[in-house]
Amino acid sequence: MRYLSTRGDATPRQFCDILLEGLAPDGGLYLPAHYPQIGAARLAALRTVYRDQGYAALAFEILSLYIDDIPADDLRAICAKTYTAEVFGSAAIVPVRLLEGLLHIEALSNGPTLAFKDMAMQLLGHLFEYELARRGEQLNILGATSGDTGSAAEYAMRGKKGVRVFMTSPHGRMSAFQQAQMFSLQDENIHNIAIRGVFDDCQDIVKAVSNDLAFKRQYKIGTVNSINWARLLAQVVYYFAGYFQATQSDAEQVSFTVPSGNFGNVCAGHVARMMGLPIAKLVVATNENDVLDEFFRTGIYRVRGSADTHETSSPSMDISKASNFERFVFDLLGRDGAATRALFGDALARQGFFDLSADPRFQDAASRYGFASGKSTHADRLATLQDCWQRLGQMIDTHTADGVKVARAHLGTEPMLVLETALPIKFAATIEEALGRLPERPAQFDGIEDLPKRVQVMPADAQQVKDYIARHCA
Repeated sequence: MRYLSTRGDATPRQFCDILLEGLAPDGGLYLPAHYPQIGAARLAALRTVYRDQGYAALAFEILSLYIDDIPADDLRAICAKTYTAEVFGSAAIVPVRLLEGLLHIEALSNGPTLAFKDMAMQLLGHLFEYELARRGEQLNILGATSGDTGSAAEYAMRGKKGVRVFMTSPHGRMSAFQQAQMFSLQDENIHNIAIRGVFDDCQDIVKAVSNDLAFKRQYKIGTVNSINWARLLAQVVYYFAGYFQATQSDAEQVSFTVPSGNFGNVCAGHVARMMGLPIAKLVVATNENDVLDEFFRTGIYRVRGSADTHETSSPSMDISKASNFERFVFDLLGRDGAATRALFGDALARQGFFDLSADPRFQDAASRYGFASGKSTHADRLATLQDCWQRLGQMIDTHTADGVKVARAHLGTEPMLVLETALPIKFAATIEEALGRLPERPAQFDGIEDLPKRVQVMPADAQQVKDYIARHCA
């Protein structure tokens, strides 16, 4: 399998070439040159693999379609080491449970940091360690987090040979639990940088550093954000696993609703659907920061500045510049790299938005690619949390509540799976506001907020972050 950039760079690259990179040299994001197709026979075979051999075996089958430069036995061993009941709490790894009627929850948050990011990050940690050892190299990971990516990355990379992590986050804008998960880590290869600003400022810093090719090469900068194709690829697997659990036959369809700010999680669903997984709809659920909902309703993609990015009770989606969205638009525009570059490299920089409403291809987002969207507010969030707990006996987190609220407006005749993004304890204050009680806390996290913190606060300045990296790599 070869990989190309969404902005036109078609230099032949294999999976391990882009694993350690992040952004392409032209500023684009990597995608496979084509999506492998899963026909009826192969889908039936994958269902059997999942039923008889489990999630790790399914992961190997999906990943091996895109990874041909890691020996099959090695890749199989990496998958088996990653997806275990010990790490993810059960043999099912991503169990699907009924909420009511056709509405289901796919549980993705039973990993070490209680968020769906563990599903990909645990794999990435093993892949990085494997490839760095094979090359005899080191890697400095620079990331941005709005809450869950950071802790998932740090827990996956702590103690890994040849890897340092420099994780930026918006100062004071994550929940106390999220901050404690990250900042309490004392491992020498983990560096937390709290940026005075919002998540988009952190993301801009990561992109600015990645676009400084000389610095990137000198300090061997890589990324674990969802701009890294390997992370998005890992997420494709749980769409297949969810489909197999929610259906009895391969003739059935399902839909997925995905709480989304950065478009990475739902973009993995887009890849699964492009491969041939029978997905009827991919529903994007946003919070008050509704840049994605606005696009799917109007065709206008308009990024917001820091002052216009709302601080909400589903803070991991407080994002107004969806970095993964470029991958979908590249496909929407017929994989035209020049057109994609004109939108994401030129129009956004020049005017802060682009408008595809008059482009006939915009209609394909719904008709051909199955996308729909909706928005949830704080009041909606509280009402959904209360309904799920009081009437249905299920406690969910604030982001998953956004998903449930939006999913209910898009129910069809097929099962609808809402992707759970975190456990309720990560957002305890809002759960208590809604339900009058605190969620259960796993024993291993008792007293985490009181542990010593290890974090550096900085202004939103890429040069200062580069200077910090340079000092700690000397």
